[in-house]
Amino acid sequence: MIEWLFVPAAYLIGSISSAILICRLMGLPDPREQGSGNPGATNVMRIGGKKAAAITLLGDSLKGLLPVYAANALGLPAELIAVTGLAAFIGHLYPLFFSFKGGKGVATSVGVLLGFSWLLGFAFMATWFLIYKLGKISSLSALVASTLSPIFAWFITGNEAIVAASLMMTVFLLWRHKSNIQRLLAGQEG
Repeated sequence: MIEWLFVPAAYLIGSISSAILICRLMGLPDPREQGSGNPGATNVMRIGGKKAAAITLLGDSLKGLLPVYAANALGLPAELIAVTGLAAFIGHLYPLFFSFKGGKGVATSVGVLLGFSWLLGFAFMATWFLIYKLGKISSLSALVASTLSPIFAWFITGNEAIVAASLMMTVFLLWRHKSNIQRLLAGQEG
C-alpha cells in the first residue's frame, strides 16, 4: 500500500509556507508579524506588492495541485485522491514546519480542486472573479466560491469522495475566515 504515502507526503508539501519563504527570499517582513498576520497571498500583497503576492499565490496553488495531479496520473482510487488533496490543504492550514499556524487556504484549495478536475478548479476561479468584480471584496469572493465548490464538484465530477473533500475544505475555509465573516456582517470588510 505504498499509495498511502501520498497522504503524509501531501501534508508535508502543504506544510511548506509559500508566503513565509517568499517574504524571506525577497527581504520582506514575516507575514505572520505584519498586516493581517496571515501567511497568505493577500497579506503578502499588503506588505510586499503584486509580484510577491503572485509568486505566493502560485506556490500555494501548486502545493495543492501537484500531489493531487500525481495521484491522478498514477491512477489511484478517487477516495485516495480526495484524501491526498485534503491532506495538502490541511498542511497549508496547520503546517508542521511553522508551528501549525498557516494561511486561510484559498489558493491551496484552488490547486486541489484543479487537481480533482480542471473544470472544477475553473468553476471556483470563475465564481471568485465574478463575485470580486461585483463587490471588490476578496474574502467574500473566496467564501462564495468555496461554499459553491461542493455543488460544483457534484455536478462536474459526480464523485462522492471528491464532493466530500470539497465540502470538508469549505468547512475549514469558513472556519478560517470567521473574522472576515464577522467583519462582512458588520459592514467593515473591504
